[in-house]
Amino acid sequence: MAKHVKQKNDARSRLTVPDLVLLSLLAERPMHGYEINATLEERKIREWAPVSRPQIYYSVEKLVTLGLVRVVKDRSSAAGPERRVVGTTADGRDRLAEALEAEHWIDDRVYQPILIWLALSWQARGRTFGDQLTRRKEFLLARLIDERATVNDVLEEVGHPHHEAVWMLELIIDQTELELRWIDKILANAAKRAPARNKSAR
Repeated sequence: MAKHVKQKNDARSRLTVPDLVLLSLLAERPMHGYEINATLEERKIREWAPVSRPQIYYSVEKLVTLGLVRVVKDRSSAAGPERRVVGTTADGRDRLAEALEAEHWIDDRVYQPILIWLALSWQARGRTFGDQLTRRKEFLLARLIDERATVNDVLEEVGHPHHEAVWMLELIIDQTELELRWIDKILANAAKRAPARNKSAR
């Protein structure tokens, strides 16, 4: 029984990606829920981190309970949690720093939907294979325009290219350009696609 309670408590105190993102934002300056959400939107953080609007309030309550975030100012008790200004504590900054030392940031694998789709695509009907890849290419080309515009905005805001936001965007742009070249290669060879010839490759 005691072991079960400990495991349950450990799960509640374990910091998720949304928790860590909020700790990082609140380490910059105290904010209330609306400000946090606006910052997530403005910086397009949801493009690389899964932090929904409901998750903001869940994480804030969790972090307050754990003592990693404290209420700095309650602008209006009647306005609800979205108007309660919170900031990180010293413990919160320590937990964030500790979390960044974890091994999983280095060796975790991310499952990409496009690769799963490609593995299953031999069961697709008719023109689906080419059509889907063409749609993916159109999506990536539109995203690439947005990404290049965003990196220019960030460079103007931070004033130099040696900033984590710039490096993140540069990686995203490089990955997008690489995938576009990869799609072009597949589309050029799509007519040659055939099942495996080696019987062991099933």
